[in-house]
Amino acid sequence: MRLIDSLAATPALADIFSDASILQAMLDFEAALARAEARTAVIPQSAADTITRLAQAEAFDAAQVAQLAQQSLRAGTMSIPLVKALTDRVRSTDPESAKFVHWGATSQDVADTAMVLLLRRASAILAADHTRILEALRRLSDQHASTVMLGRTLLQPAPPVTLGLKVAGLFAALKRGWTRLEAAFEETMIVELGGASGTLASLGEHGIAVRAALATELHLQNPDAPWHAHRDRLAAVICACGIYTGGLAKMARDVSLLMQGEVGEAAEPGGDGRGGSSTMPHKRNPTACSLTLAAANRVPGLVASFLFGMAQEHERGAGGWQAEWATIARVIEDTGLALASMTEVAEGLSVDAARMRANIVATGGVIFTERAMMLLAVKIGRDAAHELLEEATRHANLPDVLPQVLSPEQIQELNIPESYLGSAETFRRQLLAS
Repeated sequence: MRLIDSLAATPALADIFSDASILQAMLDFEAALARAEARTAVIPQSAADTITRLAQAEAFDAAQVAQLAQQSLRAGTMSIPLVKALTDRVRSTDPESAKFVHWGATSQDVADTAMVLLLRRASAILAADHTRILEALRRLSDQHASTVMLGRTLLQPAPPVTLGLKVAGLFAALKRGWTRLEAAFEETMIVELGGASGTLASLGEHGIAVRAALATELHLQNPDAPWHAHRDRLAAVICACGIYTGGLAKMARDVSLLMQGEVGEAAEPGGDGRGGSSTMPHKRNPTACSLTLAAANRVPGLVASFLFGMAQEHERGAGGWQAEWATIARVIEDTGLALASMTEVAEGLSVDAARMRANIVATGGVIFTERAMMLLAVKIGRDAAHELLEEATRHANLPDVLPQVLSPEQIQELNIPESYLGSAETFRRQLLAS
């Protein structure tokens, strides 16, 4: 992983979008194409065997990869120099087989199918972390089903909630987000083979059969037609990543606020170089939350960039699909970083239930004025009750006012947070069951 990417990707996802991985995905397309064409009697089986044997990224050293990158810049696509390099390798072993490298395909066929193969690998990594974070959030919600804490609206103290309900809300949001993302990934698992103008004219009567065989070779779906200029499936993945990352950012924002020293109700795991400060030994910074929020800051702009590029001209666009690779890689890496970071938080979150209760007590009972208002409204009406209690809290004489309007029993029960949780537990269970 490059240093500049150290705060923007996990090692696993950085590896998927590494030079060697991208190169192998493109070579996998070329090898599978040759095998598909041999199966349909378009090229000799011997040619397919040779092409498959030599289509290995490990055979390209660092200098050759660097040369491919330089040539790609001039060609406007990685496919052209790659196909030339592979053809040269095959020619050095079997000149006759070299004639059949990249037979009937076009450069975007290579690029699009290679990206699909990379996305398949990336989706498996994301799915594993998603399973972990849901399991951790469910455990946390169950463990703290009865742990009361301040509700906070517009960052101000509000009637109490439970930590279990708060966590269940995060659980359900991420589950909904993954349902969208998983469906988008599945729809994108399609092969691309259209030839120059998306008609497969170069393969004549064999085009349909070759494309079906190619899909089988790569274990991908075979769409109704080539999709060179139609980027909606990829756009769905990118947009779903944006929503899912936003859900993770919501979790990161809440945890980082609960970690503030004056709040002190929860903390993400620390230790082993995590969360420290270069100058302040006492610090326990919300590192994982910060990485997640940073990723969530980047993703929306990248989503917009991808959507802007969907207006691709005619059968194959100029500039639109060439912009996509860097955008897709960045979005997937940011999503994976945010997910991995918040999975670590969910699995190791420390909760100070005593501090949560102390923060409720510290409000002096003002968070229960809604409850007092509803009790008083029965006697004098809601508007009058609201005005009376608002005036009392403004002048800090609520303890003097309440005995004038409520019974001692009502006042005694008023400040018990557990008795003013409404349907919190029902909602919590329903969210976890959703």
